[in-house]
Amino acid sequence: MEYVTVIIKTLVPVFTLILGSALTYYYAVESKKGEAALKHKEEQYSKLLVKLQGFVGQTANSKTKREFFEEQYKAWLYCSDEVIEAINHMVSLVREGGTPDPVKGKKAVGNIVVAMRKDLYGKTKLDHEAFEYIDVIDRK
Repeated sequence: MEYVTVIIKTLVPVFTLILGSALTYYYAVESKKGEAALKHKEEQYSKLLVKLQGFVGQTANSKTKREFFEEQYKAWLYCSDEVIEAINHMVSLVREGGTPDPVKGKKAVGNIVVAMRKDLYGKTKLDHEAFEYIDVIDRK
């Protein structure tokens, strides 16, 4: 009986050490994956955000819009449903033809930015009105 007690007293700490090490390793790897995914998503959202300039104010142009749509196709791989829906809403405004109502357009772009923030940070107190685009035009 003493022999069994000695074995148990020896194996339990070893087993606990191995299990603890394995769990620590697993959660560290998962944490690194999560950080890498968040960083990638943040970089991709940054690209989308810059390309949104193609739809806003005096800087609106077809080249930047085309680049935005190229990024939009990739966005299906990493964007949350809310971001995709906000982008699709803006695209539907553009498809209606002509120049979209500036108020609706600003709201649509602001909603995309808010959806991105929610996806990256979990929540935000800001709404579409908080996002304000300022044209920077070189005058020669």
